Amino acid sequence: MSPELDAIDRAILNRYQGGFPICERPYQVAARELGISEEELIRRLQGMLEHKQLSRFGPMYHAERLGGGLSLCAMRIPAEQFERVAEQVNAFPEVAHNYARDHAFNMWFVLATETPERIGAVLQEIKQRTGFRVYNMPKQREFFIGLKFEV
Repeated sequence: MSPELDAIDRAILNRYQGGFPICERPYQVAARELGISEEELIRRLQGMLEHKQLSRFGPMYHAERLGGGLSLCAMRIPAEQFERVAEQVNAFPEVAHNYARDHAFNMWFVLATETPERIGAVLQEIKQRTGFRVYNMPKQREFFIGLKFEV
């Protein structure tokens, strides 16, 4: 069972969902803003990751602007195999934001690759490893919606 988030953990999450300092010592600057030490900030982030209170902590790159590929993908997975397939899919370093949906297409994830051509290869590898088809839904138009969750 995960420990409850305290006021400092909440302050970390609320303050840094929208950006993190870009400088030589970003954790030091962020910790100073929070009134804690750099070591404590890093320890708290590691703890939230270990307890799965955070799925990741790091920069979000615009893969396409860096020459890469990006696509939304979905799969239809029988409930009794969902956890196994989720582990297999999540083992791919190109997979992010994997989540379950209450829908016939019940597994959704974002695929980010070094090149646009790599998308198809990774989709094929996922199909081979899991035994299930992956439905590729590449972006046709981009919208920006700033989404933050106050905790």
